[in-house]
Amino acid sequence: MTNETPKEKLRDVYLDLNIRRIANRYFDRSGSWLYHKFDRVDVNGTGTPDDFTPEQLQQLRSSLLDLSDRIRRAAETL
Repeated sequence: MTNETPKEKLRDVYLDLNIRRIANRYFDRSGSWLYHKFDRVDVNGTGTPDDFTPEQLQQLRSSLLDLSDRIRRAAETL
C-alpha cells in the first residue's frame, strides 16, 4: 500500500478535473471543501489535516468512474 495522497494518485488528471463541479455534483459540497480534502488542510486549527474518510474515498472513486463513463459515452457520439 502506498502513502500517496488522493491528489498525488490523481496527478496525471488532477489539473483537468473541475473540482468545484465534482464537489457540487457528487458530494453536494462546495469546491473549497473538496480542495481542502485534496490538500489536507487543517480546517479546524487542531494540527490534524482534513483527510477523506473511507466512505468519502469510495464516493470519490465512484464519482470519477461515473465521470469517465460519461466522457466515454460522449466521445463515442463524435
